[in-house]
Amino acid sequence: MAESTFQATASDIAGQIGMMWEVLKAPLLVPLLRAAVYICLVMELMLFIERLYMGIVIVIVKLFMKKPDKRYKWEPMADDDLEIGSADFPKVLVQIPMFNEREVYKISIGAACNLSWPSDRLVIQVLDDSTDPIIKDMVETECLRWASKGLNITYQIRESRGGYKAGALKEGLKHNYVKDCEYVVIFDADFRPEPDFLRRSIPFLVHNPEIALVQGRWRFVNANECLLTRMQEMSLDYHFTVEQEVGSSTHAFFGFNGTGGIWRIAAINEAGGWKDRTTVEDMDLAVRASLKGWKFVYLGDLQVKSELPSTFKAFRFQQHRWSCGPANLFRKMVMEIVRNKRVNVWKKFYVIYSFFFVRKIIAHMVTFFFFCVVLPLTLLVPEVEVPLWGAIYIPCIITTLNSVGTPRSIHLLFYWILFENVMAFHRTKATFIGLLEAKRANEWVVTEKLGDTLKNKEKSKPAKKARGPLFGDRILPQELGFAVFLFFCGLYDVLYGKRVYFIYVFLQVITFTIAGFGYVGTIVPS
Repeated sequence: MAESTFQATASDIAGQIGMMWEVLKAPLLVPLLRAAVYICLVMELMLFIERLYMGIVIVIVKLFMKKPDKRYKWEPMADDDLEIGSADFPKVLVQIPMFNEREVYKISIGAACNLSWPSDRLVIQVLDDSTDPIIKDMVETECLRWASKGLNITYQIRESRGGYKAGALKEGLKHNYVKDCEYVVIFDADFRPEPDFLRRSIPFLVHNPEIALVQGRWRFVNANECLLTRMQEMSLDYHFTVEQEVGSSTHAFFGFNGTGGIWRIAAINEAGGWKDRTTVEDMDLAVRASLKGWKFVYLGDLQVKSELPSTFKAFRFQQHRWSCGPANLFRKMVMEIVRNKRVNVWKKFYVIYSFFFVRKIIAHMVTFFFFCVVLPLTLLVPEVEVPLWGAIYIPCIITTLNSVGTPRSIHLLFYWILFENVMAFHRTKATFIGLLEAKRANEWVVTEKLGDTLKNKEKSKPAKKARGPLFGDRILPQELGFAVFLFFCGLYDVLYGKRVYFIYVFLQVITFTIAGFGYVGTIVPS
């Protein structure tokens, strides 16, 4: 009796929910979802046109345009002359900002000290904001070791971390011993330049007074470490192979990558110096310098070795900063760009629309909203259809265009799409935080570098499968929540739908679940 009553009650509740769903669906949900589909399709077309435009430009650049050393005046630096010494070499400042870099500080300092440049024309400045006194002592000892070999290297600390990296770089330029330096090259703690880095980049600045910045390309020493680093390599290779090359070739403008590049100090000063108003101080300086009329040169064959974050936690913090910062900078600078009178209207359009709006805002939003929210919801509301060109054809073309940077990983493209959808959730959230200047807009977490830690551990003892507690950093409820939502949508499509999108949705469920339980990267959180 009780069992039949319970079944009747459950049936009544299910019937009432179904009735309410039908009542609300036609007048409210269908129009809203249809509008969302139209908006997402427009954003997708914007992204598609931008990707297609950059693809065409790259083909033209590779086939018809001269290389940078042919477009600009470039002459190799002469070897040291015994009579005149190194007087023909400009004085260069090398800045290495650090924060508790136990695993990589020796590598970066050693690489900077081995640059092929006259020692009396080179000033190396280690800007250490470390909070660990043991690490500070280690870094200072390493600086003293190189100084004893005749290198002009100084160890600088501050009383506070005000302004984070921007504050450290700005403070470093104030010292009297750098007043005679004409150029400053910046290497983050995990960057390892080749000895000829300065000899290949400085001539562009020496012989072309209109150039403010020469940017090198990043190469990753740990790209093969795990699937997480392979995914990052694909995204960053596209950025360097296509986005930076297009900006350099068409408008002599692109976003400074914060490291692996060399600046004319006069351009930094004219642009107003380093500012810490956003978490992308590098992009901020680049935009301001460009608005002053300065030109930038990107050298794709000038490569600098670096390290990718190999833990999911470190990668998420990095992506928050890289997504929130540009959106926040766009909010702060859009009217300044519009009112600027020193650059032409086409460059303004490129910076506002292409560089900021489409690549830094639209790209994240359409990836998350369309493929993780709107498309799955249409499975629950069959009255709303998504055209095949929007759901399949254009996304496939965009994905193919994204693969040109890393052809060796083309077999990972499908999983890269699924992983990018997971990360689009964090990037979209960070973008809104930046646009609205919300609580975490200026959050700065230094990306953790592991150096050779994992290799050394593997050599010292047998590898053990990492285990972590069930809660804490291990469980990511937001990713798991989306996995449940997508699973429900896919299951509904299997039971009641007439589409085959459930295959894609279930694959996305697996990816969100893997991320939600922390099984991404080299270390399972504990």
